[in-house]
Amino acid sequence: MHFSIPDTQDLGSPTYTVYNIHINGSYHCCLRYKQLHSLNEQMRRHCSSLSLPPFPPKRFLPLTNGQLEARRSGLEQYLQIIGQDARLVRLPFLHQFFQRAQLDTALAEGNVGSDSEEKQLEVEVYTNPNGAQLLVNCNVQQNASLLLKSVCRELKLPEELMKLFCLYLMRKKRESDELVLVRRLMDFESPYITRLHAQPCELLLRTCYWDSSWDAKLYGNKVALNLLYNQTVADVSREWIVICSPGLGRQLSHLQMQGRSLEYMDIVRDLPSYGCLQFEAANVDYPDPKTMALVSIGNKELSLRTARGAKIYETKFRVTRMRSWRVSVTHNTLESRLEPSQLQLAFEYLISKQTLRWITISSEQAMLMSVCLQAMVDQLLHGGGGKTDQNSDDEPDAGATSAASTPSSVSSTSTCASTSYSTTTASITTPPVKFLAQDLAPKSKQQRLTTSRTFGAVFFRNDGEDGARVANEAFEGIGDDDL
Repeated sequence: MHFSIPDTQDLGSPTYTVYNIHINGSYHCCLRYKQLHSLNEQMRRHCSSLSLPPFPPKRFLPLTNGQLEARRSGLEQYLQIIGQDARLVRLPFLHQFFQRAQLDTALAEGNVGSDSEEKQLEVEVYTNPNGAQLLVNCNVQQNASLLLKSVCRELKLPEELMKLFCLYLMRKKRESDELVLVRRLMDFESPYITRLHAQPCELLLRTCYWDSSWDAKLYGNKVALNLLYNQTVADVSREWIVICSPGLGRQLSHLQMQGRSLEYMDIVRDLPSYGCLQFEAANVDYPDPKTMALVSIGNKELSLRTARGAKIYETKFRVTRMRSWRVSVTHNTLESRLEPSQLQLAFEYLISKQTLRWITISSEQAMLMSVCLQAMVDQLLHGGGGKTDQNSDDEPDAGATSAASTPSSVSSTSTCASTSYSTTTASITTPPVKFLAQDLAPKSKQQRLTTSRTFGAVFFRNDGEDGARVANEAFEGIGDDDL
């Protein structure tokens, strides 16, 4: 969970201060100091064996502007440290606290009539390659897991296979109908309320694992295989899965027309980009500043596809050679609840022996990229198979490819105190790049980032050089055989 508190509000009469809580880059709820203090007391009772971060102390006199800012900063840091501890973020009562806070905020703002209100949600499911809309009844209190159960029941998908699927918040571009994943829905939120905050986003059912060998778990069930097959066909058609050979494309089209789904899957699963998530075109500083690149994550790698003249090159960074990473969030002052946040993902990469370099990606999807990297690292550290955590933002995985990057297990969060390292800035060598036989120009250009407005206070958060990154426990050095 990635927390930030960009600003505060004064509410009520007499007035009191509430803190606007953002989780995973999106506005979630507003909370008073005493509510967060109560959460801290509850955590200390439930987690007596764990070391918890210090909580900003109570004050008995009205706060000055400086004291209010110090409290906001202290609460933000407290939540960020909590959000980096995998043992804490999986606690059910923590999820229940923030889910209830989101519901209470929606009630206070008039977005929800009552906490027992029944609604209908449309969920896009891959019952055909173009996707179909499934109408599901839900209560505004339901979290992502409960809504997922309802969707699976409607599809007649066995409950034991439910853990291999999850719900994403996504949007489609009007001009191209191109699908953009925003983030995975979690158990600390109500999908109905989250979707209200993120209009015009929709809900999408997708597989949620990274290891493509888990496909075999879905092959034995007709409904599950149909969902996986149609999702794969859709990914091929939108070029998330790259088909470089025209002959292979014709062969897959022939198998699709004949309905030979297993043969189709056997071919596509051998492609390097199978099991990867494709992100929008982003601004990166590699190999040169202000380079536009298509980013994809999967197969234990982060891949950048960049145009150099008439050619498209693909550079792959192995997650095991990312020593650390961080997500920086810039909120737009007092309008941060309504205006989009500016997000950057930066990772510290082992280019060669004794040579580390920070590589930065500016993208609205930086938070999702971060949790994808973390999910792959977690899978590496836990043996790569079988463990699917319903309470972590994961995405699909596959196998590694080129030899110039490696995953390091880092939970990229906003400004969180964590292990920090000095970065070596030796001469930079370029990792191997793979030439793609087919020119694949980006379908969309990155939108310009909103400029921060200036008010009486500075709301530029979570961009510290130190204490903002986490060590990657899967980090591997480069040996002589790698060079």
